[in-house]
Amino acid sequence: MKFWQELFIVFYGLLGLIISIKGFIECYKKDNVHHETIYLFWLGIFVWGDAVVFGLFWFLISMLSVILKDWVLFLLFISVFWLVRSLGETFYWFNQQFSPLARWPKKRFDIIDFLSKYFKDGSIWFIYQISWQCVTVISLITTIYLTTWWLHNKF
Repeated sequence: MKFWQELFIVFYGLLGLIISIKGFIECYKKDNVHHETIYLFWLGIFVWGDAVVFGLFWFLISMLSVILKDWVLFLLFISVFWLVRSLGETFYWFNQQFSPLARWPKKRFDIIDFLSKYFKDGSIWFIYQISWQCVTVISLITTIYLTTWWLHNKF
């Protein structure tokens, strides 16, 4: 593994640990479990409750990748994470579009409010569902590619 890759993984892991601690404080001290964290989207963290678990997850997989000195394994972890996360989000938004309960009312997020102007009568939920399906496809292809690359380099 190259030095810049190791440095990147260490930074990523420490950032995950800091975010996990911040998430714990937000959840425990401030009761902000469901408060949105849109700027942490790229880590799969949408609310502070996610930050507690996913921040720790990113820390642990980063440290494992550094210990094993395996850049491709780190990328594979990210790809598999997004595959699983996007499948979960696809199911969530699929269920939301048919649910009589609006767990995330249209006015909750600025982006939902913005997109609802163009996608009326609850169709925003199906837009979210198919958007997450696209992320699932990309993650699946990336996972297959990285798995093949990783196995080829290991064996």
